[in-house]
Amino acid sequence: MPEDFRWIETDRAGNEISLSEERWQHIVDPMNHPEMLDFENGLRETIRLGRRKQEMFDPQKYRYSRAFENLISKNTHIVAVVVFRLVENDKGEILPNNFIVTAYQKKVW
Repeated sequence: MPEDFRWIETDRAGNEISLSEERWQHIVDPMNHPEMLDFENGLRETIRLGRRKQEMFDPQKYRYSRAFENLISKNTHIVAVVVFRLVENDKGEILPNNFIVTAYQKKVW
């Protein structure tokens, strides 16, 4: 695993999805979603077991969501926004590059 990745999880469809250190710091920044600081394991679970919905206007972007009972401020779900991309490695091979852009907590009725 490259050094800048905190972790890689596999979703229910078999896609590997990464979280980089840079994206994690973005997520937990006090100006963004600091409520996620103690919920990194919940984020991992959301990727592994959560429901996935494709964005209507950006078919490379998906939202993963999963319900939890112990979230901040009466929130009910963790949501992760994931972008699916392809990259070319130094051997000219095209490989998947699926990564979390952001994550947050949300109340879903």
